[in-house]
Order: sequence, then C-alpha cells, then structure tokens
Amino acid sequence: MRKKHWMLSPWFIIFTIVMLLMTTISANYNIIVFYVELGITVLSIAAVIALSLRFSAYIRGIVRSTADRINGIDRDYLERYKYPVAVVGMEGDIVWCNARFRKAIGGRSPEGDHINNYISGYDIVDIIDSDGVDVAVDGREFTVYCLNADGSTVCHFIENTYYKSTVREYHASIPCVALITFDNAEDFVSSSEEYYSTVAISVEANLQRWANEYKAMYKKITNNRYMIIFRDADIDHMVNQRFPILRDIRSIGTARHVATISVGLCRGSKTVRESELNARKALEMALGRGGDQVAIIRDNTYEFFGGTAAAAEKVSKVRMRVIANAISRAVADADKVYVMGHRFSDLDCVGAAIGMQCIMDKTFKKYSKVVINRETSMAQQLIEYTDERLESDIYTTPEEALRGITPKSLLIIVDTHLATSLESRELYERAKKIVVIDHHRKAVNYINNALVFCHEPSASSACEMCCEIISYLDDKPLGYIQADALLSGIMLDTKNFVLKTGVRTFEAAAYLRRKGANTLTVKELFSGSIDTYREKVDIVVRSEVHRGCAISTSDKLTDDIRLASAQAADEMLTLKGIVASFVIFGDHKKINISARSYGRINVQLIMEKMGGGGHQTMAATQLYNSSIEEARKQLTEAIDNVLDEAEEDNSDKQNKPKKD
Repeated sequence: MRKKHWMLSPWFIIFTIVMLLMTTISANYNIIVFYVELGITVLSIAAVIALSLRFSAYIRGIVRSTADRINGIDRDYLERYKYPVAVVGMEGDIVWCNARFRKAIGGRSPEGDHINNYISGYDIVDIIDSDGVDVAVDGREFTVYCLNADGSTVCHFIENTYYKSTVREYHASIPCVALITFDNAEDFVSSSEEYYSTVAISVEANLQRWANEYKAMYKKITNNRYMIIFRDADIDHMVNQRFPILRDIRSIGTARHVATISVGLCRGSKTVRESELNARKALEMALGRGGDQVAIIRDNTYEFFGGTAAAAEKVSKVRMRVIANAISRAVADADKVYVMGHRFSDLDCVGAAIGMQCIMDKTFKKYSKVVINRETSMAQQLIEYTDERLESDIYTTPEEALRGITPKSLLIIVDTHLATSLESRELYERAKKIVVIDHHRKAVNYINNALVFCHEPSASSACEMCCEIISYLDDKPLGYIQADALLSGIMLDTKNFVLKTGVRTFEAAAYLRRKGANTLTVKELFSGSIDTYREKVDIVVRSEVHRGCAISTSDKLTDDIRLASAQAADEMLTLKGIVASFVIFGDHKKINISARSYGRINVQLIMEKMGGGGHQTMAATQLYNSSIEEARKQLTEAIDNVLDEAEEDNSDKQNKPKKD
C-alpha cells in the first residue's frame, strides 16, 4: 500500500459529500438529472465505503497478525513498548506505529510514509537478514531490528545516541604519537654551527606552534628528533590540509639549503606504547622514501603526504662500514651465495651483482653466481662483455639456482627491495638468509625479513652503494672488468653524472677508476642497435606535451621495445620546456609506463598513484587489463593531481615570509 492511499481517502469522502449536495440541489431544476446524479452518488458512496472498509481491514489484519506473531495477546500490547515501534506493510508503507515512534520523529503522523525514509536508505530486506543497522532520525541515532510477521514487518528502533556519541568521542580522543626528525640537519651543520643553531631553533619553534595549535603534548627527544602526541580527531583536519607543517619547515633556510622534516604518525593503536612503536615504523618508512614527508600507519596500511624535496645526501660512511661487517659475517656462515636483481635487469642491477659476486668468490672463497634471465635483461652488452673476458661463467638461471640453493645459502638482492619485482620470486621465498642493497625510495611492500637491509635513497645507484661496501671488504680481487661494470651502473642512473650526483658518487667513480675502469669501454656498453635507435626516435617524435610533461606511446611489441622506451624517455628530457617524460607501451594484457625527470617533478609520486614506484627521477608502473588510451588518461589525471598539489605548496610557500 502506497502513500497515495492514505492521502486520497479523505478527499474521496469530501468529493462524495459534494456530489450528494449537488444531487439534492438538482432536484429543484430537472428530475431526470436528479435521478442520474443520484445513481452516480450512490455508487460513489458505496465505492468509498467499500474501499474504506477494505483499507481498515487491511490495517487491522496486519497489526493483529503482527501482535499475535509477537506475543499472542492483542495489538494494544504494541502500544506499550518502551521504545519506538513501526509496523510496515508488504509494499514498505508504515501502517501503524506507537506513540514513542511519533515522538522520535518530531510528533508528526508517519502512516503511509515509506519506511526507507526512516532507515537511512537501507533496504528493509537487508535489515531483516542482518543483526541490525545503525540509522539516524531527526538528529537521534538508533539501531533498527526488523522481524517478519505474516506479510508485514515490525521495525524496532533502539535509541543509542548517547552511547554512539560517547564511542565517537572516545575514538576522537585516542592518542596518536607523531615522531619527527630534522632530515638535513647535517647540511646546516657543515655550513656553520651558528647558522645551524638558528635554523634548528626555527624548526623547533614551528613544531611547538604546530603542537600548540592542536593542544597536543610536545617533547624534544634529541637534538634533531621530536615527539608530539595528538588526538585522533586532529589528524583528520591535518590530512584535509595535507600537513601544512611540511611547507612551513621548507620555508626555513636559504637558496642553497632548505630545511625538511620527516614525520612518522600512528593511528588506531589502543595504547600509547603501541602507537609509539608503530610511529617508529612509519618514520623509518618516511626516511626510506627520501624524507620531507608524513607517513601515517594504520592497521599496517600506509598513507603518505609530501615528498617533493630531493633526498639529502649522507656524507658519513660509518653506516656503510657497519653494513659491510654485517654482510661479511652473513657470508662467513653461508655455503653458497647467489646475487640477484630485479626483472628486466639494467646496467645498474647487473653491474652491482657482478661486483658483489667477485668479492664473494675471490675474497670469501664461496660458491657464488649472479642469477639472471639473459633473454629479458636490458644489459645484454655488459653480460657479453664479461662473458668474453672472465675466466669462468658467473651467471646462472633462476631455475638452476632453485635446484642448487640450500638452507645455508645466502641470497644478496641488489637494486630493488620489492619481492614483486625480483628476477625470481621463488628463489627469494626459498632462501633462508637474505641481504638487500638498494637505493630506490622505500615502498610499502618492501622485503622485511632480511638479515641486512642496506637502503640508502640518497645514493645515486646500487653500484655506488656496492662500491662503498666492497671498499670496506678485501677488494684486492676487484679487477678492471668488475670496475667497468660498476661504473656503467653509476653512469646509467646518473645520466652520465648529471642527476643525483653527490660527493660520494664521484668518490665511487674515482675508486673504480683506480681499479682500472675505462670510461671509453663503459661508453661502448651503452651503444645500441640501429633498430633500437629507430624505435627510440619514433617514440620521441610521437610525443605530446601535457603541463610540461612529454607523453608518448608505442603499440609495438619488439624484443627491444623496453630498452627503446627507456632511452626515449631519457631523450625527451633534453627537449626544451620538458620537466618530465613518460612512455607508455604494451598490449591489452599489460601496459608498461616508464617515467623520467630531472628532479623538478617527483615521478615516483605520479607512478605510485598508478600502483607503481621507483625513484624521484626514475620510476615505472604496470597496468593490467587496460588499453594504451586508458593508461594515458590515468597518467594525465595522476600528473594533474601531483602538479596541482605542488602548485598549492608553492603558492603557500611564496605567501609566507622567508625564515632565517
């Protein structure tokens, strides 16, 4: 029964009375008209009476059957319920309710209204099959339970407004620990102690103001480490504003050095101790991704904000010396050593693996092999170069490594820290002892069971990191072949010493030069075939510009399309006005995107929005069951999102006065 039945019944009665009056009046004028109108009026009265009786019987039957189903007494029992009750007909209309229900909805009469108006859009069938749902009616909150009763439904509204508001207040007041570190304090210390003190005071003042703004507890732990305890409700406000504290800190400094902080923040923990432990994990993740960002952890799920500044270079090599000692102990306890990188390995990946394999074999006298898939590797020339000059075969396939690995074998992973991108996921899962050496910004699903996790996002390449580790080991066996391989990896990731080159990068290159590396030989390792060059040029000329980003596509599936796409992405960066480049290639089963930049745009953030990752200047992603057109649309949306956020940060920074 619908609402119109309740609305039209009174009007039917009024219309019938009007017809009776008109019939009486017409008797004085025309007797024939009188009898005609009298017949129509009698029929109308009979129809209205029949409909009214049927309608009343319908309501009485539903209420009576409902009462009988519930308690077996009478329908007056429903009126005595101490909470709101409504009886709903077969079509969802309210046919009866008690006084408490009327009071709960503001005193109006709800008969004829559809029950959906009072159950927050839920379907009544779903409520019957559930253990109750939470709804809000006129500012009051209820849990609704529904019961079938012979063609009708009884809805019980249990009010729990106070309970729910108390729960919300409790969750809003849960303490959330934030651990903060001053990322690049060493840069200001190297300038002058006096200038560092001024900057450190400004950073601390901004953090204190941030804490006072939300009436949070602030504590300085060490010189460059702080802790603030917020309320959970305050975090939502910060998220909506995208943590302006990051912009405030970046406004401190000079054109040469800009201060940045990293924040690890935990939400949802039951105790302060648990929140502090998780905040440490979040801070480690923020630092592993290059700093200048906020990492929020909740139920082992991360959310990131910021990350626009380049990672500060770490000048001290103490950590590398400690890691080298830890690796030597791990190798001493192993019977075999396998060195493996990522799929579609490049010069940095293969070069680092060759360097580490040499030390494992010659210095530690351990059986060691580089695990690689020759067919898919993009470092074919380096592999052929070492095959021609080395006395023994240092390479093995993933299948052979799986057959030879033992519980005591050590697996060294280079140039990646993600299990999903390894050359052989099965070999990683079989290995009991693992060492990771990588320079890419830390991703959420990183390898977390390594004996040694050497991760340095400020390093230019994995080869640079391996050079430092090897220099602390017995590096006498390192010859010119391995030195060429390591130098090729550094040159690849720095674009011939243009990007991400720090003091330690040139020190590593000088170290390799002393070991016999030849820059001319290394340059020859970068030469490609004429077919690859044609594909690269074809990709470049097809590029289009979107907000300073060159985007090109290729639907070719040749053997060297991956290499040609990477080279084309590098080539497009040399064009005037281009700050980032993207190449999309593949088929409907898997679409690949290669991203490059000179650092003005963090392409890692763009690729992360599409499920990928990488580094600030070099990143990639893969899309499955998508077309090139769809991938291009997703890419432009991701670029717009990242650039819009960056523009907001820059505008806020320009509007703020520079702090010294």
